[in-house]
Amino acid sequence: MFASLVVGLLLGSSTILAKPLVTPFQYCGSHLTDEQVSAAEAHFQANQVPSFGSHHVVNLNFHVIAGSTDKTDGYVPDSQIHSQVNVLNKAYKTTGISFVLKKITRSINSTWFTDVAPDSQEQTDMKTALRIGGAADLNVYTVGFEAANGLLGYSTFPVSYNDAPKDDGVVILFSTLPGGTSESYNLGQTLTHEIGHWVGLYHTFQGGCDGDGDSVADTPAEGGPAFGCPTGQDTCSSPGVDPIHNYMDYTDDSCMNQFTAGQAKRARGQLATYRKL
Repeated sequence: MFASLVVGLLLGSSTILAKPLVTPFQYCGSHLTDEQVSAAEAHFQANQVPSFGSHHVVNLNFHVIAGSTDKTDGYVPDSQIHSQVNVLNKAYKTTGISFVLKKITRSINSTWFTDVAPDSQEQTDMKTALRIGGAADLNVYTVGFEAANGLLGYSTFPVSYNDAPKDDGVVILFSTLPGGTSESYNLGQTLTHEIGHWVGLYHTFQGGCDGDGDSVADTPAEGGPAFGCPTGQDTCSSPGVDPIHNYMDYTDDSCMNQFTAGQAKRARGQLATYRKL
């Protein structure tokens, strides 16, 4: 009965990814309600297995979706992808997680490039056609998000894999890769952020100032997403200023530079429990 409840709440990106918040950028489409978080945390606590080690290597398959062979139309060159992998490995170095690029695919499909978004049929078609590997394999798709203007990316969470394996993965706006054209979000940290969800992390502002927040003890509570780089901002009365430098907030790429020890421990536990890494 309880397992069925979790499945109903967390079945793939079409269910676990609530509608994006309205922000200057909608930024991330990976939003969970308090009820969904509560169910996910109960399932994690009931099924958690010990981490298999202090270092986890994730195989990365990178799927470039473009409207044409023009770089401005999403045809991302290998050099940007390799730069992005370097950004990821630098960001995740303190977590004990690293990424190895296994494959790059390219698809010229103007419909996928334009119309892919959470809950869309285009997303389902794209992932069904392209996804490689199992629970431990990360598949990243770069698209244009023209039908979801302002969206920078979204991800599935580890707990949903068993019930929707083809849906598993991360989708990001191609121009957020290092050297891209998305102002303030072109240093590669959008993918860092979305992979944070893929390894089981919530936004730092999950739940606002109340309750268990992001289920990590060493990230101070935050009333809502931070934008720009508002040093010293403090939106909650609990100890600690807002974690604006955390990769799981919404600040500019240049402002992001940390995961906490608690986030690293949680991510390793999620990988071991749900992705058998």
